Amino acid sequence: MSSSTWVLWLAVAEHEELFLESQKNNLFALTRNMANDLVPYMEQTERDSFALSIVLLRLEPYNNVINATIYDNEYNQVEHYVGRGARRTEQGLQDPPIDPSVYELGINIEQGKLISLERIGEQAFPVGYLLIVNDLNTSLSESRRSLIFRTTPWVVLLLTATIFLSLIMLRRSFKPLELLSRFTQMVIDSKDYTSRHDVQGTSEIKRLGEHINRLMATIEDELSINQQQTQTLMEQQVTMTRLANFDSLTGLPNRQFVMDTIRIELSRAKRADSDLILMFFDLDGFKGINDSLGHETGDMILIEVAERVKAILRDGDILARLGGDEFLIIPDRDVTELNMATVSERVLSAFVEPFKLKGLSLRVGVSIGVAKAREAGYDLSQLVSNADLAMYRSKARGRGVYTIFSPEMSESHKRKILIANSIEAAIEENQFSLYYQPKINLNGEIDSLEALIRWHHPELGPVMPSEFILVAEQAGKITAITQWVLNQASKELAELMSIYSPKIRLAINLSVHDLRHSELFDWIYNAFQAHSVNPENVEFEVTESAYLDNFETSESLFKRLHNLGCTIALDDFGTGYSSLSYLTQITIDTLKIDRQFVMELDTSERSRLVTISIIDLARRLSLKICAEGVETISQWEYLKALGCDTVQGYLFSKPRPLADIKNQPDYQRQAG
Repeated sequence: MSSSTWVLWLAVAEHEELFLESQKNNLFALTRNMANDLVPYMEQTERDSFALSIVLLRLEPYNNVINATIYDNEYNQVEHYVGRGARRTEQGLQDPPIDPSVYELGINIEQGKLISLERIGEQAFPVGYLLIVNDLNTSLSESRRSLIFRTTPWVVLLLTATIFLSLIMLRRSFKPLELLSRFTQMVIDSKDYTSRHDVQGTSEIKRLGEHINRLMATIEDELSINQQQTQTLMEQQVTMTRLANFDSLTGLPNRQFVMDTIRIELSRAKRADSDLILMFFDLDGFKGINDSLGHETGDMILIEVAERVKAILRDGDILARLGGDEFLIIPDRDVTELNMATVSERVLSAFVEPFKLKGLSLRVGVSIGVAKAREAGYDLSQLVSNADLAMYRSKARGRGVYTIFSPEMSESHKRKILIANSIEAAIEENQFSLYYQPKINLNGEIDSLEALIRWHHPELGPVMPSEFILVAEQAGKITAITQWVLNQASKELAELMSIYSPKIRLAINLSVHDLRHSELFDWIYNAFQAHSVNPENVEFEVTESAYLDNFETSESLFKRLHNLGCTIALDDFGTGYSSLSYLTQITIDTLKIDRQFVMELDTSERSRLVTISIIDLARRLSLKICAEGVETISQWEYLKALGCDTVQGYLFSKPRPLADIKNQPDYQRQAG
């Protein structure tokens, strides 16, 4: 349509130019012809106005002639004619007269009018002038309308035909795209990605169809892969569910699964006002088997334990592995004392026969703790805690037994918790104190002192080190106690030296947990610096097992302390390791004979032989020897005869606080 309009516009413009040229030529010819006809009349002396009017009336057939005027040689008007073009409108009648002198001969165009001025007569002897004014705009508009009316039907017909043919061509051209669209819609509706499009059409559309077919093939392949992966994921989900709920080694329910089960069973028992039994057991000696024979053997034992225990349980009983060598049983029957005892005895009986693995016959014991849900208030954590406490009570009784939880055990546990929670306050409030036990040389003189910590609890009263040291180690607070002992002993050493001798030596004990701490040397050094302690006045005692359990760390630490000037004593010698080769590799100054050998000197020949051997060994290694636990004069006399350097025990003095030592510095024998 735009093209047609543009062509029509060009045609009209061209027509206007042709029409204007035609009008100019026609008017020029008309004017010249009439001027020639007026020559005879204008040459007369007496001009005939009527004849001149008759000549001008020849313009009457011309619709667009506005007026015509005859002038003499001086451009004076001789005759005037008003044409049909002026008579159509009043405006044309009111137009002012035209001055012919301002126009050139020929055709002039002015304000939409054609003005034709022609000479009358010969050029050399003109007798007047003829001026004709023609309405150009009106004639041009009429001609334009006429052209448009004649051409528009043909243009419309041609345009309609063009559009119709274009639509047919477009429909034919887009037919492949329509088929392609139908194909894609069919795939969307059917989700059938195995279908393929019948490629047709122009090269571009063919390429599009081929690309869609390749896309369909890719989707089909990806769907196949996704289906395989989905199947794999479903299988993995089943596996993960099993791994999440069952132990991968024994196939028993694991901690998470059994805890959820117990939680449900506790809710049911609480609603029904019934009770529930929980049995907790672990294996005795399992760590030693793992360490000596390897984890593979340990895993085989765990599998065999699961099989043996499952074999003696009844239908409905639940057996689960909590982790490591810890197992849990939920019996499905009555909760009487008899039933608890019966199930426990059956479990213990499963471990009577040794485990035969890899040609070895291995005996593994079991310690069982039994607890009731009602005593735990149907609280899961409390129930498990009660069973755990009962199990540890079985271990304390000698293992290979079962223990049914009683409230007294809970009180013991609460006491441990109270002790653990009170340690920090005890340090801040100076509830701890140091007691000192002297070490006596062969001459019966005080050679050195051993610092021993004591605690008077505001609620519990005196708490023995054998109790709170173990709790502190389990609670991870032993390092705070060690730091307090180092600082307090360093602080009180100056007073001890003033009481006894500047050469007096103070022995300080270090635990296995202390030796594992990387900052222990810094604590010792800072305590010495803070209280101006001479390292030569300090001896550190460490048990044989603690030293060798952390051999590399301990050796590095004691070499630094030895270089600082301190001496090192190996406590409880002879009770831990059977091999003595390590004595040539460690940095020590003194061996302390364990009290169990000293206590049996009067009754056991073997203890005397061991004591003689230890003293002889120490001499050959140029080490000093100290015997602890001396309580009788006969023991002291025997040790002196063997050449034991120093002894300590209740025979001479119990551990005493600094205040008592100030009042009575000399020791008094406590026995004998």
